Order: sequence, then structure tokens, then C-alpha cells
Amino acid sequence: MAKITKEDALLYHESGRPGKIEVMPTKPYRTQTDLSLAYSPGVAFPCQEIQADPDTVYKYTDKGNLVAVISNGTAVLGLGDIGAMSGKPVMEGKGLLFKIYGGVDVFDIEVDEKDPEKFCEAVEKIAPTFGGINLEDIKAPECFYIEERLKKSLDIPVMHDDQHGTAIISSAGLLNALEVAGKKIEDVKIVVSGAGAAAIMCTKLYVTLGARLENILMVDSKGVITADRDNLTEQKRYFATKRTDVHTLEEAMKGADVFLGLSKGNVLSQDMIRSMAKNPIVFACANPVPEISYEDAMAARPDVLMSTGRSDYPNQINNVIGFPYIFRGALDVNAKAINEEMKIAAVHAIADLAKQSVPDVVNKVYKVNNLTFGPDYFIPKPVDPRLITEVSAAVAKAAMDSGVARKQITDWDAYKNTLRLRMGQETRVTQNLFETARKHPQRVVFAEGLHPTMIKAAVQAKNEGLCHPILLGNAEMIAKQAEELDVSLEGVEILNLRHDDAHEQRERYAQVLADKRKREGYNFEEANDKMFDRNYFGMMMVETGDADALITGVYTKFTSTLQAAEEIIGIRPEYKHFGTMHILNSKRGTYYIADTLVNRHPDKETIKDIARLTADTIRFFNDEPRIAMISYSNFGADKVGSPKMISDAVRELQEEYPDLKIDGEMSVDLALDHERRDEKYPFLRLHNQVVNSMVFPNLSSANSAYKLIKQFSQETEVIGPIQMGLNKPIHFTDFDSGVRDIVNITAVAVIDAYVSKLKAQQK
Repeated sequence: MAKITKEDALLYHESGRPGKIEVMPTKPYRTQTDLSLAYSPGVAFPCQEIQADPDTVYKYTDKGNLVAVISNGTAVLGLGDIGAMSGKPVMEGKGLLFKIYGGVDVFDIEVDEKDPEKFCEAVEKIAPTFGGINLEDIKAPECFYIEERLKKSLDIPVMHDDQHGTAIISSAGLLNALEVAGKKIEDVKIVVSGAGAAAIMCTKLYVTLGARLENILMVDSKGVITADRDNLTEQKRYFATKRTDVHTLEEAMKGADVFLGLSKGNVLSQDMIRSMAKNPIVFACANPVPEISYEDAMAARPDVLMSTGRSDYPNQINNVIGFPYIFRGALDVNAKAINEEMKIAAVHAIADLAKQSVPDVVNKVYKVNNLTFGPDYFIPKPVDPRLITEVSAAVAKAAMDSGVARKQITDWDAYKNTLRLRMGQETRVTQNLFETARKHPQRVVFAEGLHPTMIKAAVQAKNEGLCHPILLGNAEMIAKQAEELDVSLEGVEILNLRHDDAHEQRERYAQVLADKRKREGYNFEEANDKMFDRNYFGMMMVETGDADALITGVYTKFTSTLQAAEEIIGIRPEYKHFGTMHILNSKRGTYYIADTLVNRHPDKETIKDIARLTADTIRFFNDEPRIAMISYSNFGADKVGSPKMISDAVRELQEEYPDLKIDGEMSVDLALDHERRDEKYPFLRLHNQVVNSMVFPNLSSANSAYKLIKQFSQETEVIGPIQMGLNKPIHFTDFDSGVRDIVNITAVAVIDAYVSKLKAQQK
């Protein structure tokens, strides 16, 4: 993990706009009508509706997606009682995490009040604003009283995350660690170092899950909490042991199965670890310095199952795995509370997720090839995109089942889809692609069957019901890769094109290719040699009908792939060229960019073909093409080079296709600003049209444009490359394509194959 300096942290917080969060409008506001609807006089109508039926506040305002992060600054991180205002950067940070992980809006509220009664009164007065209350960084024991009172007095979810967030995540980790260790929760001996809010609630949740009180020893700054000690708080008294033979942490650790640390750094020695039972479980969660370092614990006991609160070691216990999704689920059913049933549901959802195959994005972030359930991975990573669907849905369902939900969810698949849309994991375009492909799954060849990304993509596409995958490659090597990747090849066909069993198939394909290209110097021997190439063989499968579509390009040299496609598949007869397109799904809308991969330096005729292909492909996606032909000048301002070529192409296209909405040449900014474009150039065929597609004058500009947007805008989903103009569904990927990218292309290829079959039947 990178070293964080004071200078870097201060610069981060002060640079640009101070702080980390802002409020953004969600409705139009540019016209007088917009403002009249947003405020006076239009705003009076929703006010009256809410007065008549208070529950409609969730319908007409942001209450149902708004959480207050509230603190008095008495127990801030590892800083202690630093005051309400000093804790504001932490509360803003919590708001940022709520937003980026759960899509939840937050107002951070710092209350300068240490008296629990007065603090509660302040929160109760402002509660109508919010759909939930996240209490933060309030010291024990006051935090216990504050949370309990607010839970009773308010009819919205209230949770002190310092107590319950850590409890939920560590409980999920404990269940899985016990499974890895081969132990049962009701049998294990647990030592807890620390007796603050987090330690108390973690241990209580362990008991709820089956741990026995008599097997738990809790240690505070004075030693083991025993029943004969004076002045114990109610919370400590609950865990006080009747044993009289243990007083120190060292004594408590002997024979222990589980250590939970929520105290301070370096209180646990290697000798204490050595004294634990077989396959010990150690959760050293003090931050920033754990009770024992990961390195020291592993050196003391190689069989230790280790977690810390740090991201640079395995099995991080991080509250962000829980609170955004717990509140998300509670908000989505307008819950009146976050109860025990909802917390237990979150525990099991998080624990179960760690046992599933890990998404490619997680492996990429943590720079590993594959995470699999076991000693080094029994808690999901914070960046796992499935947390929002699995945990939120589990919490929402538990709220409904336990009777605290005001709103019911009936279609859980649809609900999970809305969550993915909310977080930008998918767009409606992607969902429509997948839904269509699932209705008509086709046989798809994955040419580079030995590549781990291609294997995972093929398996995922099969699991999502998109296709019947065929991996080309050596069966034993693919099986070994799959085992290392921890994916099942059940239902996946494997074809070794170089095996003797494929001899007759290679010869049959070679004869077809030789006959097809006999007037171009091809003979059978040359064609037969090429059938040992995975792209030639795979494309011949599609050409002869042995498969419906092909995916290739993860590591194959692209020029070789293009040559194979031209020789075997050929270009559609109405065109002389083919190309590729990338689809960009952004908050501004969906945009189609061409040609991003094939034609390096197109001439006028090539550009015309690319424009026609672009229009045809956009219609394939049930959209209407509105094409801007891009250059660096506008409408004849420059008479040489690419501007003239684009201008001439536009003129001829407009003459030949009078109904096609296309114009140019124009710069990108003008293409995207139709109001300014219409004002300056009212004569355009694109007058009063919002451009949704752009054709660039060469490969460099198109490729750079989509990659620039992809890098600068994390919220923009990129689908592609999508081939345009080949006779059969042959689709390409980029060398840096991830699993999700290939699965997206697979959905396109499946639909392409299905549409091709329909057209053939109509002929």
C-alpha cells in the first residue's frame, strides 16, 4: 500500500473544490418552466400530496435515497475525541463511500453536543429529512444508549456503523474462516481484545450466530473481564467470565481457536499465536497498526487464517463491504428499521459471495490471476461489483420478511437489474442485448480457447444463458487452466483442431476454402495448412454452419485475423469494405463511434462505406442513426486533406441517400452541441437533431477518441469492437479486453447470428 503523507492528504482535500462531496440536481433546470416546476409555484403540489399522505414523501422527494451521516466527533477513527467539526472530513469521506458503492445520497451532519439526551433530541428533530440515519464515531458507552433510543423513537433505519458494520463483516469472515479451518462456531474458544462499541457488537453477533458465552474471553485495558470485577458497564458485564484462572491476554490465548482484535497495535505476540489451537483464526483489526502484523503472524504459525483492517493484506475486514449495501436494501423497501434479521441476512450474503467465482474486475484491481475461496480469500473484496446486488437484495428481503418494509419488491431479478443500472455496471443497452441473446442462444466459437480470459468469458456467457460455447484448443491444457481459474467447464464444448480426431474436419474445411478461392491461387495443400490456425479453422466452422459465430482477438495479431476474415467469410456484397464500431453508454446517452479498428487511412469511398455500415449497425440495435462526419474544420472551412474528403463523402451520401440523417464535416464539440450547431448552421440536414454517432476520418482519431473517453469517464460503459460488414458473425476483441467486455461482444455475436438466420430464412 502506498505511503500516505500529511502533505498528500491535505493537498487531496483542499485542491480544486474543497472537500469530497457535492449536491447535484437530478431534474432539468435550464428553462423558466423547469424552475417553476422545481420551485414556486409547481412545488406546492407535491407538498400538498405529502401533507395528505406522508408516505408519498418517498415518491416526490429524495428522502428514500438520503442518509444522514451524523457524529459528535467523540471517537473519530484512531484520533479519539477531537470534536464535531474536526471530524467533518471523516463524515464527508463516509458520504463519498455511500455514493460510489451504494448510490446513496448523504448529508454529513456534525452535532456539537456530547450530552446523549440533547444529541438524540437534535437528531430526532432533523430526522424527517432522511430515509436513514448512519451514526458515526460516537464513543462508548454513550453510543449504545444513543442508538437504542433513536431506534425506538424514529421510524427510519438507524445504525451505528462502528458497532454493526464491523460486526457484520467480521461475522461473515468468521463463518467462512471456520469452514476453511474445519471448525464449528459453537465449539470454538474465542478471545476478544478490546471492549469498545465494535468489539461488543461483533461478539454479540457471534453469539447470535451460535458462539457460546462460556467459550468467550473479552480483554480490555485492565485484563480479562471477569465477573468479580467492579464498575463494569452493562455491556462488559454481559461478557464477563466466571473463570478465575485467566487474567491476562497471554493466559487467555492458550488453546484459543479465534482471536478478534479491536484494540491497539502490537498487543499480540508471536508466542501468543503459537499457543493457539490448530488452524487458528486471527482477526487483527486495529488501524492503522494491527494487534500483530500479518508477516509476524504467518511466521509464527503458517496454518493461521489471518484478517486485518488493511487493504494490502488478504481478507480485509472493511466496513465498506457492508454499510452502503445494507442501507441500500433498507432504503429500497422504505424500511422502518435495520433489525437483527437484516443484519444476519447481510452476514450470510457476504459470506456466500466469497465462495463464488470472482469477477475479472476484482482480479484486475488486486493484480492477481484468480482469487478462490480458501485461506487467502474468505472475505469478498470491497470492489466486488456483486456486493450491491447480493447484499442489498438479501437485506431488502429480510426487511420484508420481518415486517419493517413499507414497500414490497416482487421481481428480484428486475430489482437487481436496477441496482446494476444505478451503479453503472450495466446499461439498458446491455440489458436489452443480454435479454435478446438469452431468448436465442447460439453456438459460439471462442478461437483462443487456452487464454484464461477467454475461458472465463466463455463459461460466464454459458452461465448467463447467452450461448453454447466451443473452446478451440488442447482439452487437457484447457482443463488445467480451468482448474487453476476455479471455473467449471460443464456444458462447454472443447475442440482440439490439431488432434487426429479433427483430421477429416480439417480436410473438409480445406476443400471448401480451396474451392472458394481457387481463382486466387489457392490450392488444397495451402488451404489445409491454414486449417491448423485457430482463426481459419474457427471461421470455417461458422462458414460451413458447424457454428453460428466466432469470437477472437485477445492475443492474435489483428492483421492476421482480418486476412482470415476476408478470405473465408468475405464482405457483404453491398459493400466493398468492412469496419468496426464501439458503443459508448454514458450519462449523456448512447454514442456509436466508427471506424475504430480496421481501416487505417480510408479514402472517400471507404469513408462512405463506413458511414453506411454505421447507419446499418445502429438500426441493428433498434436505434435511429444521426451521423456526424468528424474532422477538425466545419462545413468547408478547410479545402484540403481529410476535411475535403469528408465533405465530398457527405455530399455524395446525401445525394444517394436523401433520408439518411448525416452531415459534416464538423468538429466533435459542434457535433455534440446541437443548439450551437443549429444557431450557426441552420441549413444542416441534422437541424434540431441530437447526434448519436460519429464517423472519424481515420483509424487513429476514432480509436483515440473512444479510448480517451473510456479512460476519462469511469461511468461510461464501452461495448466493442463490433464488426460491421462481414458476411457472417465474426467478432473481434481487443488485447486488453476483460471478461465482461468479451461477454458483451458474445451477446452481440449471438444476436448477429440469430438475425442472419432470420434473413436467410426470408430469402
